[in-house]
Amino acid sequence: MLLNLKPFNSFAITMMIGLSLLILFCYIFLDFPSATTSTIPISRSQSLSQLQLHPRSDPDPFQHLLGAFRRWDSQVGCFNFREKHVSLVEKGSNSSSLQVGNGREYQCSDLKMNHVGILIKGWTWIPDNLDNLYTCGCGLTCLWTKSSVLLDKPDALFFETTTPPSRRRSGEPLRVYMDLEAGRKRSGFEDIFISYHAKDDVQSTYAGGLYHNNRNYYLSPFKNNDTLVYWSSSRCLPQRNQLAKSILGLLSHHSFGKCLNNVGGLDMALSLYPQCAKDPNASPHWWDHLHCAMSHYKFVLAIENTYTDSYITEKLFYALDSGAVPIYFGAPNVRDFVPPHSIIDGAKFKSMEELATYVKALADDPIAYAEYHAWRRCGLLGNYGNTRAASLDTLPCRLCEAVSRRGGRDAQAF
Repeated sequence: MLLNLKPFNSFAITMMIGLSLLILFCYIFLDFPSATTSTIPISRSQSLSQLQLHPRSDPDPFQHLLGAFRRWDSQVGCFNFREKHVSLVEKGSNSSSLQVGNGREYQCSDLKMNHVGILIKGWTWIPDNLDNLYTCGCGLTCLWTKSSVLLDKPDALFFETTTPPSRRRSGEPLRVYMDLEAGRKRSGFEDIFISYHAKDDVQSTYAGGLYHNNRNYYLSPFKNNDTLVYWSSSRCLPQRNQLAKSILGLLSHHSFGKCLNNVGGLDMALSLYPQCAKDPNASPHWWDHLHCAMSHYKFVLAIENTYTDSYITEKLFYALDSGAVPIYFGAPNVRDFVPPHSIIDGAKFKSMEELATYVKALADDPIAYAEYHAWRRCGLLGNYGNTRAASLDTLPCRLCEAVSRRGGRDAQAF
């Protein structure tokens, strides 16, 4: 016997259509999660800093830095970055760790001389390319030279590795002494003392570009994934070596210096990155290809010889200039000298294991990694602008101003 199935079929079709419409309604208006989203959803109430500390759960070991920037632009952007650091935007940068920008500027009326000559004495780390005739603020001109022929009657004598004369008579040049080493010490015979610390007479940071300014500054837009960290050190201090070994043992790395070398010898960077050679026909120097080689890595390990306030050397600033993210161990007040969210301060982690875990997660999160470069792309330097302004690059004019304020040879002798 045949059954009449038409009513049943009509009812089933009606139910299927109704169910489909219900599912479509829920999908559109109730915002069901997509099948492509992370298995651990991020709450909308989480702050940007929380996202940085807890990178996404779906690893993306990116290689192209520009691609990471584009993703950061679309999901975060400069507006949000500036909002997070709104105090720097509204009030400007200020730090007692830096002389430039902290209210210690001087008036033109304080200058007693229109021209100052500085003669560099003895062997010094000061590069020859600093020798020049400078036009400084308030119409002051400044001759900085190592030649006594060019400057036979200097207003000040500059000493670094040699001790100034123990006595200065009236009418003689002022004595300037500089010590940029960690344990900075006055000679006891200087009239003006230069160091890396803001509380001394004249400050000079390591953030300038005049050291080895003829090197190859080509920066690679591609970052290594198989090898995350660059390190190079040829002064193998036991404490620094031990620290380096403890962190590098947990992360893939290349060590190019004499200490813990794992690339087969010195100057191997040019074998890995021949495009970094400044002159293929000349004998290479390590500094020629330094920035270029660093730029191929997502991270650069920077460890100071000594941990003391304001002692921040070229190790950190080279890493920043190369477009890598520094993993830094050193001055407790390092954040007073660098751009906002630009470095990984190793001292902030409870253990090397915790630090290594963070670095690995960051290397696989293009958006969180790009956040460490936002300062340079959004023009938010923070105190870094003042750090550069207080560097060796500007030392001639700033020292000449100090000599002029004291009157040079006419300054009272004690």
